[in-house]
Amino acid sequence: MPDRVVVTGLGVCAPNGVGVSAFAKAIQEGTSGITFHQRLADLQFGCQVAGTPQVSPELLSLYFTDLELRGLKATGLQYGVIAGMDAWQDAGLQPTLDHPDYDSGIIFGTGILGVDKFREAIHLIDAGRTRRLGSTAVLQTMASGISAYLSGKLGCGNQVTTNSSACSTGTEAVLMAYDRIRAGKATRMLAGSCGDSGPYIWGGFDAMRILPSQFNDRPEEASRPMDSQASGFVPGSGAGALVLESLASAQARKATIYAEVLGGAVNSGGQRGGGTLTAANDEAVQRCIQEAVQASGVSPAELDAINGHLTATSKDSTEIKNWCEALNRRGQEFPMINSLKGMTGHCLAAAGSIECVATVLQIHEQYVFGNVNCDVLHPEIEEWIAKDRVPTQTQTQALNLVAKASFGFGDVNCCVLFKKF
Repeated sequence: MPDRVVVTGLGVCAPNGVGVSAFAKAIQEGTSGITFHQRLADLQFGCQVAGTPQVSPELLSLYFTDLELRGLKATGLQYGVIAGMDAWQDAGLQPTLDHPDYDSGIIFGTGILGVDKFREAIHLIDAGRTRRLGSTAVLQTMASGISAYLSGKLGCGNQVTTNSSACSTGTEAVLMAYDRIRAGKATRMLAGSCGDSGPYIWGGFDAMRILPSQFNDRPEEASRPMDSQASGFVPGSGAGALVLESLASAQARKATIYAEVLGGAVNSGGQRGGGTLTAANDEAVQRCIQEAVQASGVSPAELDAINGHLTATSKDSTEIKNWCEALNRRGQEFPMINSLKGMTGHCLAAAGSIECVATVLQIHEQYVFGNVNCDVLHPEIEEWIAKDRVPTQTQTQALNLVAKASFGFGDVNCCVLFKKF
């Protein structure tokens, strides 16, 4: 019989907290990490606010050697290494020194990596100064640079790879890691995702007019999931990481077990039936949720809470409708639901993993964090669920089963269920 899979380590580099302790405190207290960025204003962005982790040179020196730091411009790689190494240490694991750990692997996703390094490289190459690129240009700019970098730091000898599925990337990485352990192909996996920060990442979204522009003088109020004034997602960046491990291994090591991964599902709407590059096929979303519940061996009625995708756009009400239809629960019978994005913005490829960390923390500590800036619930959402299902303040709550879902550009979906151990 396949072994059960549990979470034994957490790491996070988020706009509102770097490190699990700081992040846990921030989400319980409703602390925002969204700030005004003068550089965005100078570049005449409509949206001049964003969520970016506060990473000092002193902090970076704890994870990178002086040689590694020379020319290191890939912010997503920095965030990912911090979160990944923290999760490994939090799980009570140490890097191997002399030989690979063939029982341990890495699935660490990203959307695009090293944009600032790309920009530097283009200028140097065009100027005929290719040899000035440095020895890390390739590592910083290939998508799998993050998983390769972490493998070198930790010595993992099982599967080491990078996935990329837009906003679903981090949640999908967790499910892929779960599947590998359940299949008996690995004992433990470091799963997570990361994303770069800066105008070259966020510019395309600003050009699409899907970012809010009326809160530049009130950055902490800009990201408003499920609120009646929601007017677009605030861009963010960072990284989240989880160590997934077979239950037998975790118990043999006497490791801390934060939660159990029960199962999940991944699919695509195929950009059919109303689905497009930027909008989800509702039927596919509902199928993904239903298949995740079924794969986990539970009933929809057992779900205590949902950490939704909920980006603070007009699609929030559609997402709530899809949850109601998929679970056949609405009104007062609907689970508690929240969105981290009111505090962090939408961290794009990093969103799913950061939000998985938040979901697991809620289960481990038995609370539901509040929906920051959801001052007046959107009337279309209120047609489906009761107001008290959308807490605005952190509440102590007995949580046994929580769903985390991500729905990404390209009409791709992923849903994972976590359970109290």
